[in-house]
Amino acid sequence: MLLRPTYPALPEPRTHTTTAVVHGHESACPCAHIPAPPTRGIAPVVGLGVGAVAAVVLVGIVLTALVTAVAVGAVSVAVAAVVLRSLLGTPRHR
Repeated sequence: MLLRPTYPALPEPRTHTTTAVVHGHESACPCAHIPAPPTRGIAPVVGLGVGAVAAVVLVGIVLTALVTAVAVGAVSVAVAAVVLRSLLGTPRHR
C-alpha cells in the first residue's frame, strides 16, 4: 500500500463540434474557401542537423575509445614480453 502510486483521475474528453458552411452558389462566392498550403518550419531541419552532429560526436568518442584500448593492450603486451624475456633468458650479466 505504501509503494503503490495513485494516479489522478482523467479529465472527461471534450467534444468539439464543427459547423460546415454550405453555399449554393460556389462559383460566385467572393470568400476564399481554399485551404492554405502547408508550411514547412525550420524546426525539423534544425533537429535533423543536431541529431547528425550528435551522431558524429558519439561515433568519434567510440572510435577514440577503441583506439585507446588497442594502444593500451599493445603496450601491456610489449611490457609482458620484455618481462618474460628477462625472466626466461640466460643470466649473462651476473
